Amino acid sequence: MKIEKFSYDNQIVKMFLYATIVFGIVGMLVGLTAALQIFIPSLNGGIPWITFGRIRPLHTNAIIFAFVGNGIFAGVYYSLQRLLKTRMFSDVLSRINFWGWQLIIVSAAITLPLGITTSKEYAELEWPIDIAIALIWVVFGWNMIGTILRRRERHLYVAIWFYIATFVTVAVLHIFNSFEWPVHLFKSYSAYAGVQDALVQWWYGHNAVAFFLTTPYLGLMYYFVPKIANRPVYSYRLSIIHFWALIFLYIWAGPHHLLYTSLPDWAQSLGTVFSIMLIAPSWGGMLNGLLTLRGVWDKVRDEPVLKFFVVAITAYGMSTLEGPLLSLKSINAISHYTDWTIAHVHIGGLGWNGFLTFGMIYYLIPKMFGTKLYSKRLANIHFWIGTMGILFYALPMYWAGFTQAMMWKQFRPEGMLLYPNFLETVVQLKPMYALRALGGALYLTGALIMVYNVIATVRRGKFIKNEEAEAPALEGTYEKHAGDGWHRWIERRPVQMLIASLVVILIGGMVEIIPTLLIKTNIPTISQVMPYTPLELEGRDIYIREGCNNCHSQMVRPFRDEVERYGEYSKAGEFVYDHPFLWGSKRTGPDLHRVGNKYPDSWHFNHMLDPTSMSPGSLMPTYPWLFEDELNTKYTAEKINVMRNLGVLYAEGFENEALADLQKQAEKIQANLKADKLEISANAEIIALIAYLQRLGTDIKKDPIAGDLQNGLSQVANQ
Repeated sequence: MKIEKFSYDNQIVKMFLYATIVFGIVGMLVGLTAALQIFIPSLNGGIPWITFGRIRPLHTNAIIFAFVGNGIFAGVYYSLQRLLKTRMFSDVLSRINFWGWQLIIVSAAITLPLGITTSKEYAELEWPIDIAIALIWVVFGWNMIGTILRRRERHLYVAIWFYIATFVTVAVLHIFNSFEWPVHLFKSYSAYAGVQDALVQWWYGHNAVAFFLTTPYLGLMYYFVPKIANRPVYSYRLSIIHFWALIFLYIWAGPHHLLYTSLPDWAQSLGTVFSIMLIAPSWGGMLNGLLTLRGVWDKVRDEPVLKFFVVAITAYGMSTLEGPLLSLKSINAISHYTDWTIAHVHIGGLGWNGFLTFGMIYYLIPKMFGTKLYSKRLANIHFWIGTMGILFYALPMYWAGFTQAMMWKQFRPEGMLLYPNFLETVVQLKPMYALRALGGALYLTGALIMVYNVIATVRRGKFIKNEEAEAPALEGTYEKHAGDGWHRWIERRPVQMLIASLVVILIGGMVEIIPTLLIKTNIPTISQVMPYTPLELEGRDIYIREGCNNCHSQMVRPFRDEVERYGEYSKAGEFVYDHPFLWGSKRTGPDLHRVGNKYPDSWHFNHMLDPTSMSPGSLMPTYPWLFEDELNTKYTAEKINVMRNLGVLYAEGFENEALADLQKQAEKIQANLKADKLEISANAEIIALIAYLQRLGTDIKKDPIAGDLQNGLSQVANQ
């Protein structure tokens, strides 16, 4: 048997680990800033770039793609080489992967605070960055598949199955969800509209959680937990079931984010059914991880790395039980649009992703620097502070969620809402928001302790850039042995594994997406719903730029309390010209879908200038720049052209009249404000925003048939 000598590339692992640590701290700082602004809105100091609406997507992108993303690459590059007994396929591709990914992160950090965003959750980055993400992801996959094909270990261990599925599925999700029509370098409109856009977005959004925050980390769990415990994985058969069932079922579950919305009922039901089925494979994976530690619990007590892993796997189990339960309509009716969802997400983010990443860092840094961890005591302190941070974050958010839902839905004996003013519910949450910020501060403190521990460890060791190794060459073809199961065949054929994973994840996506996109009768239209005027379209873009949809929904669900508080419930046909959809995922403020013509123009003017003047005690920030900045109409005509290309019913040549139409409507709003003794230029951005807000939800009232039908349905909803 020929023994070959080679070396593992630790340099690329170190680069990704350092990026993980740096961007983790940055992402947590941004998150803490956002958490503080929720109950102290004046913290932004009137600076547009750091308002909650703009930095909230920066926080999510920094944590998901910068912190967790770099952690994925670090873990994959380390484990893949050792599982396959070979160096990465190409050092050049590894470096392109690293520097390209960091450039994408920096681009996000610049553009999102500037308000350059598509507004689509977890996919806010504009089209040039989307293209860069796709290219760098292909580089990563090329490097990974190339490494697998030149391996010295014939068998593909379970961790590699999850890596392959991650690469394939994220590529499909990202490309499909990112179809958009550019207006210019920093602006585009989604190729999908309304209900279609919502389904595609949450098909992506839910599965970004599944295949970016879950499957690669399951692969890391399957590698690092047995390695540190010095025990084989508990059940090989369970890992097979876990893998195939998980990737097949997960892809169907996206519609559970859209229960009780205008999405067709059949799609909502599919999302619910497959979400419930997800409990089995998810808990199978959790138990496989925890039971791998059977017999070594004394080691868990003494080893901080294993402590982090145990809590991470437990948090994974809690999240993957809670998620399906939240997809039940009876529970979703309480949880959706509340802080309960925030608690759920952060149990997974802080517990599963954060703690597994911390454990991996504590394991890898001493290994690669040929030394011991500087201080286990500090690592243990980090563990306990971080755990307390999770509890102080999540528990107040659960309490806040229950409080919101109960206050929203309570009626007086005579049939009127007990809390008709939405602000009454917001004020009650301030103590919970303060405790949430404390939890975030504790979690960040633990991470800073880790930074000190890592620096001290690095200083006392010597980095092993190229780790020498040797292994037998892979020769000949595999001969089947007695007792080999059916799965052995595909475990030795990476290309077939990749193709099979692709087929499995495409089934659910095709069943849900194709009927919604291609069968127009699945999305009923309303004859009187018209495109936005040029001024309203510009105002909508300002609304998106400021991240208003991060706090306000535009989806009145068919609940008695929502119909009573907001008005007629939302119909699918009302959103046919919305590129992108803006239904929102949380209500920190009230729903806005029926706000049009509810208040005079002057109310919106004063509300945006000083929210407390119209709503005493409001936690909404001020937007003084909207009154100072002039509306940019340079691309208005091109926006009309792009919208027409996307199917919006603008007449041919209307783009030539757009600016005149815009100016006429702006002057009308200016005159309304002047009548209320408010002086402002007709070209100010606030004028466009007012125009958009006054349009919301008004089309449906123009259709007598739809109005009569809705009145009847509203009466039923109130009975």
